[in-house]
Amino acid sequence: MSADFPVALILILGALAVPLLRGSVRAVYLLLLPVAAFAWLLAAPHGAFGQVQLLGQTLVLMRVDRLSLLFGYVFLIATLLSVIYALHVKDTMQQVASLVYAGCAIGAVFAGDLITLFIYWELTAVSSVLLIWASRSNSASRAGTRYLVVQLLSGMFLLAGGLLHWRATGSLAFGPIGIDSLGGALMLIGIGVKCAFPLLHNWLQDAYPEATPTGTVVLSAFTTKLGIYALARAYPGTEMLIWIGTLMAAFPIFYAVIENDLRRVLAYSMNNQLGFMVVGVGIGTELAINGAVAHAFADILFKALLFMSMGAVLLRTGTVKGSELGGLYKSMPWTTGFCIVGAASISAFPLFSGFVTKSMIMSAAADGGLLTTWLVLLFASAGVFHHAGIKIPYFAFFSHDAGIRCNEAPRNMLAAMAVAAALCIGIGVYPGALYAILPYATSYEPYTTGHVVTQLQLLVFSALAFAVLMRTGIYPPELRSVNLDSDWFYRVAAPASARLCSRAIAALQHAGGSLVDGLTRRIIERAQHERKPQGWLVRSRPTGSMTLWVMIMLLGYLVLYYSS
Repeated sequence: MSADFPVALILILGALAVPLLRGSVRAVYLLLLPVAAFAWLLAAPHGAFGQVQLLGQTLVLMRVDRLSLLFGYVFLIATLLSVIYALHVKDTMQQVASLVYAGCAIGAVFAGDLITLFIYWELTAVSSVLLIWASRSNSASRAGTRYLVVQLLSGMFLLAGGLLHWRATGSLAFGPIGIDSLGGALMLIGIGVKCAFPLLHNWLQDAYPEATPTGTVVLSAFTTKLGIYALARAYPGTEMLIWIGTLMAAFPIFYAVIENDLRRVLAYSMNNQLGFMVVGVGIGTELAINGAVAHAFADILFKALLFMSMGAVLLRTGTVKGSELGGLYKSMPWTTGFCIVGAASISAFPLFSGFVTKSMIMSAAADGGLLTTWLVLLFASAGVFHHAGIKIPYFAFFSHDAGIRCNEAPRNMLAAMAVAAALCIGIGVYPGALYAILPYATSYEPYTTGHVVTQLQLLVFSALAFAVLMRTGIYPPELRSVNLDSDWFYRVAAPASARLCSRAIAALQHAGGSLVDGLTRRIIERAQHERKPQGWLVRSRPTGSMTLWVMIMLLGYLVLYYSS
């Protein structure tokens, strides 16, 4: 296959044939598409390919380098895992939407210009919302609509910023941009929506838990990591991102601890992990950029594994509420084991993937003298162990016996989880394979005595703190409730404002109506009075007064005529 052929089209065009196939033929075809695309990437040479002339500008449909290849590899691995995980699903719409969504995300990663990036950027929004609406519930419909509006708005910021950047520089190349211009700042806002920056983040917690059990796994892999890729490509070394990422890593911890819906807990943990990546991009050194993209690679895998385990629980029990689960290790032992692997990976246990990637970002922060950032990231590391490393497996599988007896997850789900778990352990045991494909050559060694001892101490004391809080009853219990985040603005503030405006308009209408009614009555009464025998309308007038009025009108006419 020619290098000029965009790899994204293998999935996008391939998805068009899915409705025509049935049974095992469709299953094999779905598996072959990401495998074929991955094989194409392995053989792809570095450089710019698929160049198209448009309005005097050169669009680059395939820009292949180490950064784009790394995200292309992991996106295709995630696509294959999601296909395996969803083989039992018969919903054609979900299968087509998943492939198109993955293909558009991959197309955006290899885009060499801002126009191509924008087109794929918006297509990811349109295709991914179908995975939310596929739940076919009222809440999913509303959440999907809000998600679509936010994602399309992100694209509008990207487009507006890109056009301003083009006007200022004469170039549409997608490369380092920075925030020194208005165009760069607007593009950063658009990318920040995808990355779930603080106050721009709640679409993630709002929409992802409303998707189908398989749809959430697909969603977890692409949208936010596409945002991280765009940051690493266009804004490396932007100091503002250090503080944005630091805040992102810290604030979700408090919401995740009190959240009852375990898929929403994972959505908050995604915010937390994205914060580490944003910090790495903001630091901008070779070690930091390597750490950011390596952690994105690892996060796609262990977050998919955790969402897979919760999706299996939802499929078998009908709920992922921590208050309603417990004791599932008896019925779903394999799912329990895979969930623990994902929890260990996100918590950065030694010999698991999170340890060998997150430590690169921590080291880059320490090397840069960013003590405050390093301390906050250390706190965030302990926090993620609490809410994702312990809370997810504990309340789903161990906390108490909720009396739920169900079947183990379907075999295809277990197979997908097994592959994801093997990758999480493989990267942790042999990080050199991942380090070899990072954007910059590195000799970083994660398994130093200092790193291992420090991380084990952090994990042991975090576990001890969790145990003490549970034993003393201080740890927030799992309650049937809805916790408000920045969604307060549309769940509470917006409806309250609408009601207030409605009452104000009604009051104005009532007051205005009363005023008009009163004036109308007075006019009618006055008119009726003037129609009486001595009234002004029927009163007889002398001829002289009429002559005077005729003269005044003629004089006015003459003045207007000659003045014109």
